[in-house]
Amino acid sequence: MEQAIFAAGCFWGIQYYFDQVPGVIKSTVGYTGGHTENPSYEDVCSHTTGHAEATLIEFDPKVVTYEELLIHLFRIHDPTQLNRQGPDIGDSYRSAIFYTNDNQRQIAEDYISQISMSIENKEPIVTEVTKLAKFYEAEDYHQKYTERTGRGMCHVAYEPIKQ
Repeated sequence: MEQAIFAAGCFWGIQYYFDQVPGVIKSTVGYTGGHTENPSYEDVCSHTTGHAEATLIEFDPKVVTYEELLIHLFRIHDPTQLNRQGPDIGDSYRSAIFYTNDNQRQIAEDYISQISMSIENKEPIVTEVTKLAKFYEAEDYHQKYTERTGRGMCHVAYEPIKQ
């Protein structure tokens, strides 16, 4: 199994979406990319920790590739919005890819370059590509929130995964 860590706004909808992708084995929402140890949701919402709401995705690369996961990521959020997605505003809602190895970094940078040249509105992509330092699992009540409650898709315009 491999891991991918993506931030693209509110993590509830991101987790729910990726849980539908064939080859995704497990997902966990949490916080990464900041400077505070063991941040809570309240800490992250204060916009003083530097953390983003993120989803850690464990996947089987024999079923779904890292690049295919990136295609899904860019399908469900607007990578041209700086520090926001939909109604959610602040650095905790930024667009980011937290890579775990140089291969993931290269794939992410290449993919962003590719779509930057073909994006229709020509707005610059602001998605950051950053090495994962530490991922902090979010509180239990955030895990599988949309699945449990039927709410929390936030900005994700959910379309069923085509298999």
